[in-house]
Amino acid sequence: MNSSADSSSRHAIRHLTQLEARVAGVLFEKQYTVPDTYPLSLNALVSGCNQKTARVPVMNVSEAEVLTAIDGLKRLSLVLEGSSSRVPRFEHNINRVLGIQSQSAALLATLVLRGPQTAAELRLNSARLHNFADISSVEAFLDELANREPPLTVKLPRAPGERESRWMHLLCGEVSASEAPEHGGSEETISPAAIEALRAEQKELIEKVNRLQAFVERMATELGINIDDLMRRS
Repeated sequence: MNSSADSSSRHAIRHLTQLEARVAGVLFEKQYTVPDTYPLSLNALVSGCNQKTARVPVMNVSEAEVLTAIDGLKRLSLVLEGSSSRVPRFEHNINRVLGIQSQSAALLATLVLRGPQTAAELRLNSARLHNFADISSVEAFLDELANREPPLTVKLPRAPGERESRWMHLLCGEVSASEAPEHGGSEETISPAAIEALRAEQKELIEKVNRLQAFVERMATELGINIDDLMRRS
């Protein structure tokens, strides 16, 4: 598999803090899951970092803490701040700085946001960021990331009772199996994670529809249009 970006063009960057990695991961995720509101405002970015679903570990960070993380990421060129809006908005620059393809970035972001996972879990949990054809294609990109210098992923030793090894990112430095969060096996964890992700997506869609409905009703009132009459005629 040929990478479109040569590893020699990639900058060597320091290890990220856990919050810096979370911020970068959230920006990558939201680029695909809520493209209408991307780049993200500070408020949306804080909400994404503190999200209760699809996050391991769950965080409770403040705007000031996220701003500090953003400043660190901006110095590494991993985050860029837009200037075309009155409200500051932020976007990631992961692919270019790390010299990786979008498929690899999707896997890194999923590992950052959800912790160590098997290739099968990664395929499921990254589906909204990239649709991998099969597990072997996920493993191929993970192997490529692991074989870079310095490596960006590592395959953890298989724990007792587990049928598959888990993978972890190395953006925050070396990890060991003892440091990785406890794992209950793919059959127990995949389905609940998928359900929670769908619930979170449904909630976002409902909130968006409610905001749009309120906007339409306000505009109709200003224009003197009776919505109920209009709906009956249609």
